[in-house]
Amino acid sequence: MWTHKAWPGRFLPQSLPAAERLRAYAGWCNAVEGNTTFYATPARNTVAAWARQTGPDFRFVVKLPKVVTHELRFAGVEAEMRTFLDAIEPLGDRAVLWTQLPGSFGPSDVDALGRFLRRLPADRRRAVEVRHPGFFTDPGATSLLEGALAAANAEWVPFDTTVCFQSPPRSAAEQEAWAKKPRLPRRTRALTDQPIVRYLGRDSVEETIEGWLPWAEVVADWLRAGRSPTVFVHTPDNDEAPALARRFHADVRTLVPGLDALPEPEPIEPATLF
Repeated sequence: MWTHKAWPGRFLPQSLPAAERLRAYAGWCNAVEGNTTFYATPARNTVAAWARQTGPDFRFVVKLPKVVTHELRFAGVEAEMRTFLDAIEPLGDRAVLWTQLPGSFGPSDVDALGRFLRRLPADRRRAVEVRHPGFFTDPGATSLLEGALAAANAEWVPFDTTVCFQSPPRSAAEQEAWAKKPRLPRRTRALTDQPIVRYLGRDSVEETIEGWLPWAEVVADWLRAGRSPTVFVHTPDNDEAPALARRFHADVRTLVPGLDALPEPEPIEPATLF
């Protein structure tokens, strides 16, 4: 995510090589989603470079490979998981193993998920994102999944798209989000001491901010209870995401004044003609 094409010159130095942009991104935010790991397991030395560019409190939520979750659906994935776990080892306990499941993965598949989660290394935090509507609308399915996650000390990651879908799309990016993103009820229940939230707003900054107000209250309550949440703020185009993430943090900090401030971003050099 730190290589988003709209960010150099605005949130990241224009001249910074792509391989070094994570360091600058870490001046804006203290966590990142590892979406690229879904498509290919990175080289271990690449991950070691990520670790060097970030501080000890920086969190990585790294998505498990697609072959494990979507193609093989946890069956016979021992070799793929060994390769993946070895690759991300340089991140140590800063990495959360994020299992994102397709909409076709339903309540009847929970046993396979539970067995898989229990086989993961005990010292690795794990989190699961489901997209089957039954988990949100059927109390029995909800309870079944929560039980499997609790047995593995895994968090349920809500992907809140309710604001994105509250009115018809007005841009190409919003139209793409409407076509690809799941339309599910908002879930605000945390299972562990480190909840993770994924929030998708609109291209409109004002609508995005208004839409996250319920989350600011929920996150503030988690912090008051001693939990340590991670929140990712998205918009359909993600062009303003770093600034919006900092604005969300500031909104929560007004509710919980003792919350630590985010780091200060490094200055962005002005654009030049040559």
